[in-house]
Amino acid sequence: MRRVGLLLLTAAIFAGPAYGQTKSELSCGTLKAESWKTAATTHWTIAGPSEKTTETGVLKSGPRFECIEGAVLAVEFASSAGHSIFTAYFPDGTNIAYGRQQIDRRGARIVLPIQAKARIAAPYRAAFDYHCRLDMPADPIKPATRTDCIF
Repeated sequence: MRRVGLLLLTAAIFAGPAYGQTKSELSCGTLKAESWKTAATTHWTIAGPSEKTTETGVLKSGPRFECIEGAVLAVEFASSAGHSIFTAYFPDGTNIAYGRQQIDRRGARIVLPIQAKARIAAPYRAAFDYHCRLDMPADPIKPATRTDCIF
């Protein structure tokens, strides 16, 4: 009898890929995000007005979804190798991505490198704060934009 119970329990655990899945969903304006896990693999989908992308990976943490100003979808995750990624998806179909060490949080605000500001459509620029720590020869900080940096 004990063997039969153990066999049934084992069969239930391995019955199908959907067993034990937990879906996480977030709608943010015209963008929608969802994630789910199968075994050790995490899957997440970002859907916007014009396209849908699905990512898959073995993650250390995340993905974590956040809606900024009711329109910008932020996604953060850390890979099993320890690489942390922040990506902001915008309603116009564009996105920007940075390593987690290149962004900061100040209270409820996300602080991006000042170079990101020019890559963000004007209606969404005020949703972020900006820093001047990431000055690289290939992507220098223009002197005129330094006034927009909070640190």
